Amino acid sequence: MKFVHWLVLGCVVALPLSASAQWQWLDKNGKKVFSDQAPPPDVPEKNILRRAGPQPAARSSANPNVDAPPVAEGSADAPATPKAASAPKPAGVDKELEEKTRKAEAEQKAKQAAEEAKVAKAKADNCALARQSKATVDSGIRLAKVNAKGEREIMDDTARAAEQKRIQDVINSDCK
Repeated sequence: MKFVHWLVLGCVVALPLSASAQWQWLDKNGKKVFSDQAPPPDVPEKNILRRAGPQPAARSSANPNVDAPPVAEGSADAPATPKAASAPKPAGVDKELEEKTRKAEAEQKAKQAAEEAKVAKAKADNCALARQSKATVDSGIRLAKVNAKGEREIMDDTARAAEQKRIQDVINSDCK
């Protein structure tokens, strides 16, 4: 009777070993992933650390073009990868990711549009000021500038011509 007890105890202890059919692989970031489902098809064969089913038949090094013998789809020797690879991915995660991406893109476009509007307003203001300055310089009235010492200096014809050229460059760049 003691033998039966030891046999039952051995079976109970060995039972969880059959339930440990899990996949283990390294993802693209190098992190270990544990799952009861096969890894996605984009995971290279070298990154798969443990499989749930039997190891795939290794190709002979003498003739790498020879495949393993065909296996019936329903048999126990059939690899689990093709079935899992054709299984659809959960749609909820992808939709959430797409929604976050869409919101981030919309925020980026809004920021860019606000920045463009700010630049356009600054250019319009500069254009208006440049046109007023050009009208003042072209009017021929006596103009004065304040020098570095804080003294007023009356502009002569060369200074007036230089100022007209500078204002025209501002108008050319900002008024379009």
